[in-house]
Amino acid sequence: MDGDTHYTIGELARRTGLTVKTIRFYSDRGIVAPTDRSPAGYRLYTIHAVARLDLVRSLRELGLDLPTIRKVVDRELSLPEVAAAHAEALAVQIRVLRLRHAVLTAVAERGSTPEETELMHRLAQLSEDERRRLIGDFLDAVFGGLGAVPAFAGVMRSMTPELPDTPEAEQLQAWVELAEVSLDPDFRAVMRRMVEDQAADQARSNTTGPRRDIAAAVRDHVGPALTAGIDPASPQAGLIVAALTAHYAHLLGRPDDVELRRRLATRLECVNDPRRERYLRLLAVVNGWPAPESLAPVFAWSVQALRVRTQQ
Repeated sequence: MDGDTHYTIGELARRTGLTVKTIRFYSDRGIVAPTDRSPAGYRLYTIHAVARLDLVRSLRELGLDLPTIRKVVDRELSLPEVAAAHAEALAVQIRVLRLRHAVLTAVAERGSTPEETELMHRLAQLSEDERRRLIGDFLDAVFGGLGAVPAFAGVMRSMTPELPDTPEAEQLQAWVELAEVSLDPDFRAVMRRMVEDQAADQARSNTTGPRRDIAAAVRDHVGPALTAGIDPASPQAGLIVAALTAHYAHLLGRPDDVELRRRLATRLECVNDPRRERYLRLLAVVNGWPAPESLAPVFAWSVQALRVRTQQ
């Protein structure tokens, strides 16, 4: 019977597909010990060595080290416990590899300098707490001291990235770029100015209850004109501008005059900073949200139409 049959290393090699050298190596380390020796001194093994070698090979292919494998096959360690610990370690390695892949892909696509590459690498490795502090610092620079304005609490939440525990490659790339943008002092200043303008408008407003966002008003008034191909300097555009500025004047409780139109043009120029739209698009990728609608064309049309009518 097989249980009573003894096999040489060469015969084990043929049965398992392992090399003689590999089996001898495992044998020397006590992972697969011989049960006897031939008269000529060659090591002999029982059929149980075949099953043991198959297990060893599987565990090695799964990445376990030899000391751990020896303890598993000798039943000194529980295989499920070892598998769980190893799976956790692999998850960490996978996360590291995904981060590296995201950074290298971004470097290749953007043609980054060594300094930019080093910054991206640092940003990609931040812990969850470090990411929260970085974004918290950005939001504080933009909204700090204005928290009493009720609408801003919701805006701050809507501008907070939440990178998943197991992000996709594109989410990692988006996070790295978003973090870079949020560290830009000039972008912070632009966003701060935009928020201060909004707070000032709300302070001047004599309306109560829900307020219609100026960006939504611009989209609704100007979108159809843009679709229709109406020139911002044309007489037709004047009617659209009048409707838009009447809405803005109502919000502020002040006359629709040249000063108000200049103020609105300046506000829309600030809101139309391309970095703001890029931040929102990256935020949507990181958080797994649908891509936001681009309002850059309607903002640009509105600013041009307003400037044409406030040049005097």
